[in-house]
Amino acid sequence: MAITDKIYVKNHRQLSSQLETNIPKGAFKGATLDMLFQGEGLEKLDDATRDRVLEFTEDFLDCECDNNPYCGCPERKFIQYLLDLRAQGLGPDAIVDVMTDDYMVYAYPGDVLSFLDSGVRTLEAAEHLANVDGAVDKRDEIRQEKQDLSR
Repeated sequence: MAITDKIYVKNHRQLSSQLETNIPKGAFKGATLDMLFQGEGLEKLDDATRDRVLEFTEDFLDCECDNNPYCGCPERKFIQYLLDLRAQGLGPDAIVDVMTDDYMVYAYPGDVLSFLDSGVRTLEAAEHLANVDGAVDKRDEIRQEKQDLSR
């Protein structure tokens, strides 16, 4: 299961109430993406909530793909966002705090930790493959990425 399947809308009941419609708790579920992409009812949200919802939409749903928002770009952009937070030295708890402050979404710190650990394991495998293939420069690049992720 992808980390984006474990990202949830904070106060989703309150948000559903303000929008006068039910939305799933998952931030990357189809109905949630539809609501965000189409922007219907966003004027019903209080200013602070609307600002965060619009920032989420601009940062993750803005792409030129024909299948937007179902092209995979929102999920890839969010994963990059998580990796960037990790690169800044934040741990799982701090990453959850920042994503909640930035976009009113949250995850469980254990899920973020599992995601980061899985990334490290994937990089270890890639490092070994590069080493076997004799791609020393690529191996060193991957090793650095792994060290940055596992700090």
